[in-house]
Amino acid sequence: MKNPFFSVIIPTYNRKDFLKIAISSVLYQTFPNFELIIVDDGSSDNTHKLMHFFKDKRLIYLKETHHGVSWARNQGLKRAKGEFICFLDSDDRFRMHKLEITYEYIKKYPQYKIFHTEEIWYRNGKMFAQKSYHKKPGGFVFEKAIKLCCISISTVAIKKEIFKDVGLFDENLPVCEDYDFWLRVTAKWPVFLIPHCLTIKEGGHMDQQSKKYPALDRFRIYALKRILEEGNLDQEKYRIALKELKNKCQIYIQGAKKRKKYQEVKYYESIILELEKKERLW
Repeated sequence: MKNPFFSVIIPTYNRKDFLKIAISSVLYQTFPNFELIIVDDGSSDNTHKLMHFFKDKRLIYLKETHHGVSWARNQGLKRAKGEFICFLDSDDRFRMHKLEITYEYIKKYPQYKIFHTEEIWYRNGKMFAQKSYHKKPGGFVFEKAIKLCCISISTVAIKKEIFKDVGLFDENLPVCEDYDFWLRVTAKWPVFLIPHCLTIKEGGHMDQQSKKYPALDRFRIYALKRILEEGNLDQEKYRIALKELKNKCQIYIQGAKKRKKYQEVKYYESIILELEKKERLW
């Protein structure tokens, strides 16, 4: 059988009600040349029974033990046969022309290997107006990716070879794994923004990963520290990343002092001192 053009990967954990909508949004695409890989990360809510509802040879269901979203996405990547990889979080959904329009832009702009789109946000069932700082960027966007996760994982199409260059998702990160991934990607590659809202993003529900972990900046600090220590950044990108790391550490230190977490204060102060020493060597 000919390999599909797209591999769509949906990691899921105990979200069978959302998942049914997400799967349907992929299977009803107007562009048919894809495979859909569902990675069930150890769900205990009878997600596996939902799979009996779908009779489509393009759907691949992987039932795994629980390891986290990064591990689940990586299992999908290892199985994927498509030329381009799309991700869809199990609480989000594609609009019906998502793959068709994305394919057209890929063919029109072959010099790009990473595409993302505009999206529509819902929070607690109501449309949520995005702020100006949520504006999606295009081109070389490393400096913007440092500030916040400016590329939504459910909107992207990435040429599979990119993962050989930058690596997979960091399985040490229970959250902010996309922030870490986009730092590594945008440090090397430009992205193309498709100016259409092709993904619908659902937020506000209590089982979102970001709601399970307090003080998310500690995971972003980990990602920034990692990319600085890898030594692959040019001088300007190193300066930008170091500045943001210092800023995040200082904010985290202030909060740790209020919480009387003095060991954390000492640790994050040591990160700043260590990297400042390296900076002077540039």
